[in-house]
Amino acid sequence: MAKARTVGIGMDYSSTSKAALRWAAENLIDEGDRIILIQVQPPKADHTRKQLFEDTGSPLVPLEEFREINFSKQYGLTYDPEVLDILDTVSRTRGAKVVAKVYWGDPREKLIDAVDDLKLDSLVIGSRGLGAIKRVLLGSVSNYVVTNASCPVTVVKGSKP
Repeated sequence: MAKARTVGIGMDYSSTSKAALRWAAENLIDEGDRIILIQVQPPKADHTRKQLFEDTGSPLVPLEEFREINFSKQYGLTYDPEVLDILDTVSRTRGAKVVAKVYWGDPREKLIDAVDDLKLDSLVIGSRGLGAIKRVLLGSVSNYVVTNASCPVTVVKGSKP
């Protein structure tokens, strides 16, 4: 039996981050792996938990707690039944342990911090599919993470409309 891995999945509740979660659940997660759903809130977000955990990010929150709508409110997150369904399914069918972690700040920097802090074996993120000009002006989170992460990174593209 292979060693259980720790797989981070970047989640901003966009269609591409949900596609990344689905892809990881269907293609990457094996029996006993640990999934950490990583969410990065904007630095200006003002929620009750930010004051406690702004520097280090939230504690790891188990799926059972993450599933509660009150958790989403406390951290200013989107309550998304589709995401919860995917996580419940991979937990039940693959025996994966699912936890969530919330950071505040620039998604590029915080995803890199998460790789090191959480000792990730792999990171899966979605691609927003910015055009060349927007990518130059705004910067590409996925490009930055692929270039700077100390673990393998999989970028999942969304389907074309």
